[in-house]
Amino acid sequence: RRTVPGRGVLALRDTDGDGLPDERNLFGDGGGNSVLLDGGYLYFAPNDRVIRYPLPDGSLEPSGPAQTIVRELPDQDNHRAKTMAIDESGNLYLNIGSPSNVCSSRSNEGMDPCPQLERRAGVWRFDANRQGQRQTDGERYATGIRNAVALGMNPTNGGLYAVVHGRDGLFQNFPEYFDQIAGAEKPAEEFIRINRGDDFGWPYCFYDPLEKRKVLAPEYGGDGRNRGRCASAEDPIFGFPGHWAPDALLFYTGDQFPDRFRNGVFVTFHGSWNRAPEPQAGYNVTFLPLDGDEASGPYEVFADGFLGIGSRPVGLAQAPDGSIYVSDDAGGRIWKILHSQ
Repeated sequence: RRTVPGRGVLALRDTDGDGLPDERNLFGDGGGNSVLLDGGYLYFAPNDRVIRYPLPDGSLEPSGPAQTIVRELPDQDNHRAKTMAIDESGNLYLNIGSPSNVCSSRSNEGMDPCPQLERRAGVWRFDANRQGQRQTDGERYATGIRNAVALGMNPTNGGLYAVVHGRDGLFQNFPEYFDQIAGAEKPAEEFIRINRGDDFGWPYCFYDPLEKRKVLAPEYGGDGRNRGRCASAEDPIFGFPGHWAPDALLFYTGDQFPDRFRNGVFVTFHGSWNRAPEPQAGYNVTFLPLDGDEASGPYEVFADGFLGIGSRPVGLAQAPDGSIYVSDDAGGRIWKILHSQ
């Protein structure tokens, strides 16, 4: 994310198959949070815009200057990172996270309606091939999503999915309704499918993993159990443990790993800071088996031990050979995970 001229994008290639990159190239001005390849272009998302570089097949060097696809995006306050996905029809989906925990005042009273929903806390849709768009040129595709840093397309069905950073402060601000354990475990980090017009309820609602339903937030009159307006909010496919901080997802389509991994979803978790008195947790790559849009089994921790060596997993990508890459923003590494018999 650091703004270093000429060092926004790093391209790496392993030419001799030893698992280590021996070709590299740096280009682009300023840091960002998301890259993807589509239609002969490399798309790149700094905090305030989406740009793309023409990138010929097999090249690590753009063939021309950057083109601005979307500009003047909100990048003030918290949750400034922009992450993106592109579907087969050329639609660009962009996460624009909320700037706050739960859109409330210092007195823990929620703003109703929440003004942040007009420009943030949702996913917007743009034309991936049209230059010079502003946020008003796009469509607010779905709302009530606090911060969907983990955003991506499922290549098997063409659907858009995300894992959402849930809110904080239930026990700290409302001990009359939530004890310390509930504050550590709630709310879940929601794995969701996003369809046009969906409303997932933030800031008014959160998903309780024990009740397995959306409940009304205490800032808006909730007591930890009553549903109120949240009965109409979209429910997630699955609820991961609270406060783990999901940062990327990947639907596995390779054939290197055992068959049970195929079409399931990997999720990187950056790790918690606020699960006391429970141990801090996350800092891992987790796998969830899927049958369509339903979990077909419990989640499992696929890769762990990052924190012990000063690493925190962030990005995910699938290699042509079916292995997966995991980026690490604490240790400055990219890990390649392979399967061996």
